[in-house]
Amino acid sequence: MADDVTSPTGESTSSATLTAAGGAGRATARPARPAANERGGRRTDRRMWLEIAVFVTPALAIFAAFVVWPIVKAVQFSLYRWKGYGPLVDFVGLENYTKVLRNEVFQDAVVHNLVIVVLSVAVQLPLGLAVALLLNRRMRFQGLMRTIVFVPYVLAEVIAGVVWAQLLQPKYGIVDSLLTAIGITPPAQGFLGTPEYALMTVLVVLTWKYLGLAVILLLAGLQSVPDELYEAAQLDGATWWQTQRRITVPLLGPTIRMWIFLSMVGSLQLFDMVWILTRGGPANATMTMATFLINEGTKRSNYGIASAASVVLFVIALVVALLYQRLVLARDTAETAVARPRRRTR
Repeated sequence: MADDVTSPTGESTSSATLTAAGGAGRATARPARPAANERGGRRTDRRMWLEIAVFVTPALAIFAAFVVWPIVKAVQFSLYRWKGYGPLVDFVGLENYTKVLRNEVFQDAVVHNLVIVVLSVAVQLPLGLAVALLLNRRMRFQGLMRTIVFVPYVLAEVIAGVVWAQLLQPKYGIVDSLLTAIGITPPAQGFLGTPEYALMTVLVVLTWKYLGLAVILLLAGLQSVPDELYEAAQLDGATWWQTQRRITVPLLGPTIRMWIFLSMVGSLQLFDMVWILTRGGPANATMTMATFLINEGTKRSNYGIASAASVVLFVIALVVALLYQRLVLARDTAETAVARPRRRTR
């Protein structure tokens, strides 16, 4: 029950009326700020999404035109028996995939790609780490030495391939001449012409070509290792080997894992250097998945089979990349992820 009060003018006013009046005054003042904040938040969100659309749309359009659309067309071609001209009328379903997977040349090409993946990592990683540690030390002509190591990587594939093809010419190439001069008899058909040596010779050329990338990445990683850790290790009496094993290599972990990822994907898609040096020969000894599909498409006009091989190559590379991302790189990406600020809901 409301109590009556007396106003200065002598008029009686109930407390419920004052409370209602006061409450009404506060009710009309407070909701105005959240509403303004909410309108400001919506404008900020619209502006943010507009900026995202402006900057991302061109990249998405290029990605769709040059990545997604070719993949879709490759899948479409792989379902037809097609010679590269005329309409697609001879639908064969998955027959091209069956032919590709049962083809012994393609099976050998997959094995060659896997061999290149494993040996590239096994050879280039320790060699690149050793060269990076050497070039990270203070020495004369340090910049010149780093440039010399990195030069092969910036050379065009065609130039590097042609140079090595001339060096490895049988009998008249510099390599064969040097081996003959020191009493070693080179293969009669040359290293690139002999099936037993061809793949390993290509691997040597690939190591020469891509070692500079590993060295540069590892050198960049070494710059981020604090000198205080090395000083503390010296104070504790650690040897050089213990310092590298306990400090350098663990701190280079993210760089090494990223380089392995790049090396694996590049080895699976390897084409240009092999094509220039051997074109997949001799006797398919250096055939890779990429050279196989090019042979089927350009030499035999089996564009349906070539498209099926390209789809298989894409699936293998995608699965390997996703598994590596999931099993190996997940920790690195989680540590470097930037936490997004939470939106205020009040």
